[in-house]
This record gives sequence, structure tokens and C-alpha cells, in this order.
Amino acid sequence: MRISSTVKGSGIDWTGIVFAVLLTLFIAVPLIVVGTWAFTEVWRYPSVVPQQFGLRFWSQTLSRSDVWDALFLSLRLTTTVTLLSAIICLPAAYAFARMSFPGKNVLFLSFLSSYAFPKFGLLVAIAGIFLKLGLISTFWGVVLIQLVGTLMLMIWIPVAAFQNIDRRMEEAARDAGAGPLRVFWSITLPQAAPTIVAALLLTFVGTFYETEGAWLIGAPEIRTMPVLMITFINNQIVVQYGAVLSVMLWVPSFIALMFARRVVGTGSFARGFGA
Repeated sequence: MRISSTVKGSGIDWTGIVFAVLLTLFIAVPLIVVGTWAFTEVWRYPSVVPQQFGLRFWSQTLSRSDVWDALFLSLRLTTTVTLLSAIICLPAAYAFARMSFPGKNVLFLSFLSSYAFPKFGLLVAIAGIFLKLGLISTFWGVVLIQLVGTLMLMIWIPVAAFQNIDRRMEEAARDAGAGPLRVFWSITLPQAAPTIVAALLLTFVGTFYETEGAWLIGAPEIRTMPVLMITFINNQIVVQYGAVLSVMLWVPSFIALMFARRVVGTGSFARGFGA
């Protein structure tokens, strides 16, 4: 009786612990398996652990020029898409958050309507238009198709940030004689910046991993890292090749997500969503 009351009084959330363990297993175990395969040379069933570790498949993969070409292309493409998305979407997000104009709600929903339809069907329809415009198998064709996928992150999240700016600070700055541009750069933007940075980093990661648009619009001339990985595995059905490329794909996105985590963990990010 005393033991049960102690356990009850300790406030241990066993349901939460079980869900956390299950979530960890679902996320961590596949990552561990893929990471193990990347450094495995021999792993035959029914052995639980690999029979032989080594770097032979790393050497074979990294010696290919097309792997490095695809990696640098993916980084250049992702950086271009993220910058263009910021230039296009951030002013739009500010307008949606702070201004009133006819058709505002309809236009706001139209930016997000691409997520209301099956993605592949939408990409096929856009590919038909791009074919007539000569954008198939071009760098800028892939940039444009990937821009579509950034709209929700780069508009929805910054809109929430701009809507939750402390208006009293802006009004105080105006009362002190600051002009609209000075108020924006000194008061509005610093408050919204952590949330905007998080949106930029998440956009970078999402674009870096985007596969369907890059494959449908860019093939065969434009091969990003995810597209190359699919091609590599299809042509040479060896688990280690896919595992090595997967680990290489993790590195840039892992760095970006670590920065995003630092931003998300700040109180400024929470205030950007009104929390």
C-alpha cells in the first residue's frame, strides 16, 4: 500500500514514457540500421550483427564524380530556392499579417492550395506547362517547381510571427519620432527574426530532400542527390550504396536542423506564435 502510494505520488507519466520509447524506436532504429549498413561489407541473414565492417563502399561511392556533382548541385539548388522563397514570400507574409486589402483571405488560401491536391498529380500538370516553356531538364525549371513546395512554410510561419509582434513597442518607437522603415528594422524584424530563421532552415531541409519535382522536371540532365540515390540503387541493387548516400544526405540537413532547434528552443520563437 505504501509502495503504490509512493509511485502514485511521484507523478510518473507511464503513458508518456511508453509513447516516448515507441517514438524513439520508430525513429532511431531505422537510422541506426541505415548507419550500420553504410559501414558494413558483409551482413548475411540470420546474423543480428554484421559479419564484416569496412569502408569499401564509402571509397567506391566517394570516388564517383557524379556523386560530388549531385551534392554540389543540390546545395546550390537548395540555397537558390531558399533565397528566392525568402525574397518572394516574406514581403507577402508581412502584407497578409499587417495589411488589409480586397481578396486578402482568398489570395492567402490560394498560396496554400497546392497542399490540398495530390502532389504528384499537380507536378504532372505543371510539367506539361514547363514542357511548352522549355523548362524541362533545366536548373531554373527545378527551382520553380521546388518554390511551390516552400509556400506553406515561408508564408504561414512568418505570418504568425508578424501577427504576434508587440504593437506597443512599435507605437512607442513612432511616438519617439522613428519612421516606418526604422520601426520595421529596429522593432518588428528583430522580434520576428527567430521564427523567420526557423522557417528558412526548415525550407532549406525540405528543399534539399525534395525528390518528386526534381525527378519529374529535372531528369535526365538535372540530378540532385536524392534523385541520384534512387538511380544508384535501381542500377546497382546493393544496400550499402543507398546507405552511404543516405548518410551523406543527412549531414547538411542535420546541421541545418541543429540551428533550427536552437532557434525553436528560444522564447522569441514561442512568442512569434503567440505562445
